[in-house]
Amino acid sequence: MGTIFKSITASVFLCLFLFPVVFCNPNEGLYRIGLKKRKFDQSNRVAAQLDSKEGEAYRTSIRKYHLRGNLGDSEDADIVELKNYMDAQYFGEIGIGTPPQKFTVIFDTGSSNLWVPSSKCYLSIACFLHSKYKSKSSSTYKKNGKSAAIHYGTGAISGFFSEDHVKVGDLIVEHQEFIEATKEPGLTFLVAKFDGILGLGFQEISVGNAVPLWYNMVNQGLVSKPVFSFWFNRNADEEEGGEIVFGGVDPNHYKGEHTYVPVTQKGYWQFNMGDVLIDGKTTGFCASGCAAIADSGTSLLAGPTSIITEVNHAIGATGVVSQECKAVVSQYGETIISMLLAKDEPKKICSQIGLCTFDGNRGVSMGIESVVNENTQRASGGLRNGMCSTCELTVVWLQNQLKQNKTQDLILDYVNDLCDRLPSPMGESAVDCNNLASMPNISFTIGGKIFELTPEQYVLKVGEGDVTQCISGFSALDVPPPRGPLWILGDVFMGQFHTVFDYGNMRVGFAEAA
Repeated sequence: MGTIFKSITASVFLCLFLFPVVFCNPNEGLYRIGLKKRKFDQSNRVAAQLDSKEGEAYRTSIRKYHLRGNLGDSEDADIVELKNYMDAQYFGEIGIGTPPQKFTVIFDTGSSNLWVPSSKCYLSIACFLHSKYKSKSSSTYKKNGKSAAIHYGTGAISGFFSEDHVKVGDLIVEHQEFIEATKEPGLTFLVAKFDGILGLGFQEISVGNAVPLWYNMVNQGLVSKPVFSFWFNRNADEEEGGEIVFGGVDPNHYKGEHTYVPVTQKGYWQFNMGDVLIDGKTTGFCASGCAAIADSGTSLLAGPTSIITEVNHAIGATGVVSQECKAVVSQYGETIISMLLAKDEPKKICSQIGLCTFDGNRGVSMGIESVVNENTQRASGGLRNGMCSTCELTVVWLQNQLKQNKTQDLILDYVNDLCDRLPSPMGESAVDCNNLASMPNISFTIGGKIFELTPEQYVLKVGEGDVTQCISGFSALDVPPPRGPLWILGDVFMGQFHTVFDYGNMRVGFAEAA
């Protein structure tokens, strides 16, 4: 994360599943871990706010960037299947210790440390809601004790280093240094579907200079090729969320050949990218080149404000908060005015119309979140629902206007204008779900090849039926030279293009996902 996800953001994340069933194809030498899928329901939507990163992140998804050829089918590749949570979090299962203690983690190419909650985490609520590592229960545990802290864009953890064996798929990585988190403040990790983070970035950005787990996989001879690859299943309704393959690639999940570009700066998996096109027309800003990062721990796509503004204008995107505000005014404005005129208690109105519950003092969220973005969660008061918060604002505005003896039409027009002025946290935007067919394709130039995303691919749909919301997969992130301009290619991009991280040749490859 480094994006929480990547959030929020984000940023939407990555995940393995509990209750694995292992399948082995002796002809391939690949081990697959079968996963059961959690059924998504409205009450769990708050947990989807992570790109996030992301997620976590800005998770609009840019959580961690505080910035402060074809490899073929390997016979010694280990496959870990991933769970897809509403196209925003991907997570998988690992085991730490002997016998293995199970944890669900995000496999994050945008950070380099492994951390999980510790049994010595006493004061953070998030630790009580997730699996905790118990060193006394492991015969292979070795004490380290060095303190550690990781600050993400939308969350932070602190604790201390320990050493133990880590089981990933069918592989056992011995003497792996990892962080036992004793503090997980805030809401980011409280509502997360994952327990911890497994970083797959370079040691250059590893906190405490800890050797990343992937390095130890290679150094201990556990994989025949120093390569790992991702396939994300973007169909949230299917049982299989995707897979990460250590030691090679799965040819069943891509078409044609990969286009490779060299890693230009170790730390993140960073490379040079060319022009960004809207409906085949240049945006100009990256025509002479931009840096880009392939980040599995970030839900969305983030880039320079100048281009994101052009993209969001072309797709008709508006601020999420403004859209929610106008929805409340349109659906409930007249009702709220009538209730205020009837002398109903203002602080109870939003609970009476069903947008909040009432705790005796004020309205509170019923746990139904309106967008897949952890930054919206933070901006709307943590666990308090976005619509609940907006309703409370609307009540205050309407109440003030009624005191000025204005007509109903003038009052509603005025409040709608106020909705337009509401800032969207970290720049996430919504689009009209009915307009997908008329939206342009957005293309990225990598290694001289055009990688195109259709509206159906770069728009996240949240909810079903009449309450469906469509969220733009693009978020603004401005990084000045020499590090920028910089793009973060998160799960929105990697979901459409199978991605190979070739550590041996220091390159990243993309091919159409199958």
